[in-house]
Amino acid sequence: MTDEAVVQRQLGRPPRAVRQVAHRCPCGLPDVVETAPRLPDGTPFPTLYYLTCPRAVAAVSRLEAGGLMKQMQSRLAGDPGLRRAYLAAHRDYLARRDEAARAAGVELLPPGTQSAGGMPDRVKCLHALVAHELAVPGANPLGRQAAQAAGPWWESGPCVEPGAP
Repeated sequence: MTDEAVVQRQLGRPPRAVRQVAHRCPCGLPDVVETAPRLPDGTPFPTLYYLTCPRAVAAVSRLEAGGLMKQMQSRLAGDPGLRRAYLAAHRDYLARRDEAARAAGVELLPPGTQSAGGMPDRVKCLHALVAHELAVPGANPLGRQAAQAAGPWWESGPCVEPGAP
């Protein structure tokens, strides 16, 4: 089964604007894909890294429901070093998204387009932050913390059966 077919099974729908697998779960299946910054019809699609593994998504959703974003937002407000690191993550995301647009042969998104997850000032979506950190290890301090807090979502084996029709 192709990576795209695995991602389709993970999402329960055809993936949009996928360029490549950006990270693989320890089980070997994709868990993060890199998407083009524009859909085939030209519509902006600012989410460069997309978490696809349903177990990872569920683990991160539990963290969001448990208030981790609020805790992170509070830490961000009071920690200048964390703010600088989060701003660096934002800049990394924008640079990589522009690079992906050029590689995909699509128009860059306009300056000022949001990056992901609320960066650089807010903590809005842990899924996007975790996907960024998994795709680019060491890039996103809050994504790293959330990925660690999510625990080993892969331990019970693959989230989908890659050989099944």
